[in-house]
Amino acid sequence: MARFGHWVGSFAMGTTRRTVRSLVALAAVWAAMTAMVVPGAGAIVYGGPDGDAHPNVGSLVFSLPDVTLQVCSGTLIAPRVFLTAAHCLYGLESVPFTVTFDHTISASSRMYAGHGIVHPLYTDYKGRGGHSEPHDIAVFLLDEAPAGITPAPIAGLGYLDAHKQTLRSSRFVAVGYGSVRTTRTGGANNILSNTERRVATSGFMSLENAWLNLSMNQARGNGGTCYGDSGGPHFLDNLLVSITAVGDTQCKATDGTYRIDTPTAQNFLAPYLHG
Repeated sequence: MARFGHWVGSFAMGTTRRTVRSLVALAAVWAAMTAMVVPGAGAIVYGGPDGDAHPNVGSLVFSLPDVTLQVCSGTLIAPRVFLTAAHCLYGLESVPFTVTFDHTISASSRMYAGHGIVHPLYTDYKGRGGHSEPHDIAVFLLDEAPAGITPAPIAGLGYLDAHKQTLRSSRFVAVGYGSVRTTRTGGANNILSNTERRVATSGFMSLENAWLNLSMNQARGNGGTCYGDSGGPHFLDNLLVSITAVGDTQCKATDGTYRIDTPTAQNFLAPYLHG
């Protein structure tokens, strides 16, 4: 599914990555005229508008004349450090992306320029580590600090392991931009375009070395993410504990989120948080 105009919403339901990587193929057609190839889209399912509840959550954006591609979501975690997923920027580090923190994206949104840095061991879920430790984490370093936005605090090393006994009864908060699903019935036709920051809550499923797996089963009162919410935060007790990475193709059941409290993630982030 593709939606063009000022806004590109969702496209290609056949991938499990929360960025619609298939949009790269569509953008290749556009690139024949523009010499630029980019991915895009975003979603929160079974949730609602976030308003100004999470002003430090923003959207990674690429703009062409009359076309705006909402690529991924992410979070300001230091004055000029925007945390997102590696697969949002992998191979696209030279693309002139911008970030906005407006709760609704428009042609007049305040955009912040910068450049992306992908974890050096990320290889698009291939090779050593594979899915078990994909190193799916990146930062987008802003040229200037957004005024009036307080960075989100991130969980410390081993936070989820230390709270393992209470995770099953916990509620996790996902925030992101883009298309929405309001009902679990139907297929891709029920994933609808949207341009505002949205929020949903979800329940615990399982904890792995690199992964926090969450339920987004609407029948159990859960929501979650969908295509393009990649890199967006999952909060627990107001701490950022993981970022959106993968999930089921219909955006109905499972949210695969990459943990931020592991040695791999913490070591990667340390120079940008404390350097």
